[in-house]
Amino acid sequence: MIRVLTNDGLEATAIENLKAAGIEVVNEHIDQDKLGEALKEFDALVVRSATKVTKEVLDKEEGGKLKLVVRAGVGIDNIDVVAADEKGVTVKNTPNASSGSVAELALAHMFAVARFVNIANVTMRDGEWNKKKYEGIELSGKTLGIVGMGRIGRSLGAKATALGMKVVYTDLFGKQDSLVYDFLSMEELFKASDFISLHVPYDKTKGSLIGKKEFDLMKDGVYLINCARGKVVNEKALLEALESGKVAGAGVDVFEQEPTLNEALVKHPRVSVTPHIGASTKEAQNRIGEEVVSTIRTFFNI
Repeated sequence: MIRVLTNDGLEATAIENLKAAGIEVVNEHIDQDKLGEALKEFDALVVRSATKVTKEVLDKEEGGKLKLVVRAGVGIDNIDVVAADEKGVTVKNTPNASSGSVAELALAHMFAVARFVNIANVTMRDGEWNKKKYEGIELSGKTLGIVGMGRIGRSLGAKATALGMKVVYTDLFGKQDSLVYDFLSMEELFKASDFISLHVPYDKTKGSLIGKKEFDLMKDGVYLINCARGKVVNEKALLEALESGKVAGAGVDVFEQEPTLNEALVKHPRVSVTPHIGASTKEAQNRIGEEVVSTIRTFFNI
């Protein structure tokens, strides 16, 4: 019988569907220092963001039966793919499941910082009525620059267009002929955009994509949205840009360290923050579960 460890949990229906297919599912969390040894008894591992499938973990599994690691989400930066490949372990993710949910959250942050929803909510709870203080801007008519035009970027582009925004984009793989939006270089996008939304993985060999140099290229009063990966943006440089007025507002769902200890960023009045909830919708979790089940069944030909 195929044994699967869902170390960071999985949607209940997905677990039942795996069991119905004759798969044994262990739905519990094994700590990092014990994970490698425990994996010797499993054919597949399902993780979210919490579990780090490092080379050390995979080395400890040496001689075991692990054949597949599935990331129940889009990014796979918490998995050492190179080490897994060297050991003959296949790595898969669920790229289709949460694109719409992440795009909607990026849009929610855009509305929040453009209309002071984030801070007005706080000050009203403190008994303040700052009607004249919170004069925001409309999204309609503004230019949205999307950095990374994958599934999430395309979903956000469609939603932003429906709101009357002009969408431009840049992407590591260049211009996509199927898109009607203008393709710009990274530097051109920084200079042209009123809002910038990031949808790229973190490349640890290159470091932060957005730092002081990049902020200097942007329009004065730009809005930055990061629902990608925390380390894509240098938080110190972001705070400096917020204080100088270069950045009028920022929406942040991901942080350099999670849970974050950066109180200056979290409590900044022109920042809208959420605790890495891009894929945290019922619909996305159902789709993620379905995609995990499909991936495991297809891989093991069940």
